[in-house]
Amino acid sequence: MMELLHSIERRMADIRKKVPESVAGEFFVDHTCIDCDTCRQLAPAVFAEASMYSYVHTQPRGADETRAALRALLACPVGSIGTIHRADAKQVMDDFPIRIEGPVYYCGFSSSDSYGATSYFIQHPGGNWLIDSPRSVTHLMRRFEQMGGIRYIFLTHRDDVADAATFARRFGATRIIHRRDLSAQPDAELVIDGTDPIEVGSDFKIIPTPGHSPGHCVLLLANRYLFTGDHVWWRADGRILDAWRLGWRDSWEQQTASMQRLLDETFEWVLPGHGGRICLPCNEMRRAVASLVERMRA
Repeated sequence: MMELLHSIERRMADIRKKVPESVAGEFFVDHTCIDCDTCRQLAPAVFAEASMYSYVHTQPRGADETRAALRALLACPVGSIGTIHRADAKQVMDDFPIRIEGPVYYCGFSSSDSYGATSYFIQHPGGNWLIDSPRSVTHLMRRFEQMGGIRYIFLTHRDDVADAATFARRFGATRIIHRRDLSAQPDAELVIDGTDPIEVGSDFKIIPTPGHSPGHCVLLLANRYLFTGDHVWWRADGRILDAWRLGWRDSWEQQTASMQRLLDETFEWVLPGHGGRICLPCNEMRRAVASLVERMRA
């Protein structure tokens, strides 16, 4: 724990660089923010988005919001969140990983190497899974060990591998990545080829979804949880599913076709690497995917 606390201290935010939008009070965000969305996911009552960075729109009101803000401070990949007085990070450290629902957990401790992408942990009787990689902090290593270790590390695409190799060595885990993104993890233990879905056991299906990157894949758990990397995410302000259109990525047309293939699957959760996550009834989720496909075609 002391190792992690010392790491936090080395990355403390600078009040002299506070973004102007942050309201006065205990918490602030400085100009090193990379707009990764981590704080807005963890503490939406406190943090909001300005132009290409986050800021404190409302100081925490009560113990629950303060705890959420401290979680965001601890999880921030670049140490952009600070407090006027010294924050006691120890009181929220044991919250991570945070249960989302059932066997699915939010890891926290996002890595700047993956631009603050969200990673997830799945507890499963056939072996636990790590979806993309957080920072290899001592606390998470110990917690994963207590929760049964890691059997598989599923890497959605080349951008979000972060410290996957370190976790693989620690737990003897099998890293899974598509061959077309293999350059990001060339010694991965299990390499996916082609575009056909691949089932791993009875509950997991890997679905290649090229577009954002040539080898992008998503993972479907138990026809309920879809881990989508940078393929699709929930836009809370419009209450719609959305896709990242970044000109330096692979192919928008290919990504549109990959999105359409999700209409053949059943799921209720979208759990992305970047952007909002959402749970909808299956029929509503299918309509949301169909609407997105039509917008992408247009």
